[in-house]
Amino acid sequence: MLHPSYSDLMGVINDRSEQDGVKVKSRYSVIIATSKRARQLIEENQSHDEGDDDFKSKKNSLHIKELSCAVEELYEGKIDII
Repeated sequence: MLHPSYSDLMGVINDRSEQDGVKVKSRYSVIIATSKRARQLIEENQSHDEGDDDFKSKKNSLHIKELSCAVEELYEGKIDII
């Protein structure tokens, strides 16, 4: 189970976006935003893996799944739903 929950995540996003007047009304928007960001993170990791064996060993020892990282970034406000 991912933490924070969808309802918590949508609440935080809507609190941040009250100034803009745009509210997230569906979980679909959250899912699309996090999946796009997770794909970007996967691509970034693959490009690092191809050329740097030292980076690969560090990544495997401290690996956090890309989807979890994307949810955390959305929750912290590092990325936004547009």
